[in-house]
Amino acid sequence: MAASFFFYDLETSGFNPRSARIMQFGGQRTDMDLKPVGKPVNILIKLAPDVLPSPDAVMITGITPQQTLADGMTEAEFLKFFYDEVVRPDTIFVGFNSIRFDDEFMRFLLYRNFYDAYEWQWKNNCSRWDLLDVVRMTRALRPEGVEWPFAPDGKPANRLEYLTSVNKLPHSDAHDALSDVLATIEVAKLVRQKQPDLFKWLLEVRGKKAVADLVEASNPFVYTSGKYGSEYFHTTAAVRLAQHPDRGAALVYDLRFDPEPFFKMNTDELAEAWRFSKDPDAIRLPVKTIKYNRCPAVAPLGVMKDKATQKRLQLDMPTITQHLDKLRSNQAEFSKKILDAKTKLDERQEKTQTGLVDDEMTVDERLYDGFVGDSDKSAMRVVRAAEPDDLTGLIKDFNDQRLKSLLPLYKARNYPAALAAEEQKRWNDFCRQKLLTDGQLKNYFVRLEELAANKSSEQQKYLIEELKLYGESIIPADADD
Repeated sequence: MAASFFFYDLETSGFNPRSARIMQFGGQRTDMDLKPVGKPVNILIKLAPDVLPSPDAVMITGITPQQTLADGMTEAEFLKFFYDEVVRPDTIFVGFNSIRFDDEFMRFLLYRNFYDAYEWQWKNNCSRWDLLDVVRMTRALRPEGVEWPFAPDGKPANRLEYLTSVNKLPHSDAHDALSDVLATIEVAKLVRQKQPDLFKWLLEVRGKKAVADLVEASNPFVYTSGKYGSEYFHTTAAVRLAQHPDRGAALVYDLRFDPEPFFKMNTDELAEAWRFSKDPDAIRLPVKTIKYNRCPAVAPLGVMKDKATQKRLQLDMPTITQHLDKLRSNQAEFSKKILDAKTKLDERQEKTQTGLVDDEMTVDERLYDGFVGDSDKSAMRVVRAAEPDDLTGLIKDFNDQRLKSLLPLYKARNYPAALAAEEQKRWNDFCRQKLLTDGQLKNYFVRLEELAANKSSEQQKYLIEELKLYGESIIPADADD
């Protein structure tokens, strides 16, 4: 098949892909010239009764749980449609901040519904791309021809609704998934029209091999990432410092900063400087992980050799050269200290994180505990094809404990009418325990009261009332007031 883009966007019940759920999926396929192919996709997905939506998320999207229940598909129904109609060979899946947000929600959705969480973006020559960093790099390096927005505080901003507004592009309803998809396509057309060479380069270099070839050449390169400050248009000159302990990644140094002060730090001091801090005066270690499979926006250093670009980025070539020379004179020793500091950070993180319990209450969140084996993948295909009444007996076919724990939840969420009396009781108990854990239900209603005290529009009042009614409808029978 001919290669094509599939632009997609999600609206979700919250902001954490491990625990929140997709409520709306919007998408549109285009050819490689960004011309629409086929009809747009706009689907609501039913919210299961074990999940409370975040009131703040619903205030943004305007999608109520009641809408999804009335007009939506179950997750299993949606994924059947997704694989039948959307996942085609040679598809490039594209979104606006999709790699950090939407892709993660899709992976957890696939995982808990017995699909491979990754294949859709690599099998049959499929791949992914993210337009947000394309926009950021265009603004940093080749801004001509595009109107660039600023946030209310005056800082450069690249939010989709800002871009469409200042460039007078169609965008009828921000935070509606399909509207955002169509707006993203318009932004892609604009960038491609005004800066075709950069657009083409970033499309061609999106794959992990191309990224690795550029980074591991150990020459300075231009790198655009949201981790870098907006005052520098999220862009700097970086160089590979060391191989990341995980495969498919590297640690890179930001050549905007003189490395010499960091040479004098010991491992503990480096680890402390590497930790995230909200203190504007805190010393920050200018080292970042670049993951090759996340389509980072990278380019050869030559793209910023003109004086106008250096002035815009507040970074000149003599500074880059000076800092690079210092780094290379001490790179072996410094790299070792950096890797030791990373080990310390990882150990601290493991100690502070709460371990996930091996039971049904947390199994939805455990996608990244490990890859699913081949025999279990075969059993997953059987689950997807099975009649609802036959699902319970398939639990014995799995080796992976996560899949055994997921199967009763999969059946209850997607086929509640097929639950036997004992299964229904266990499902009710599960929902009760989950909703009452850590005061989740109580916090939900407290937040609604806070929003009601501060919201005044009729639409906001309507959403708050709908959320109250929904919360009341799923309160466990024996829950405390």
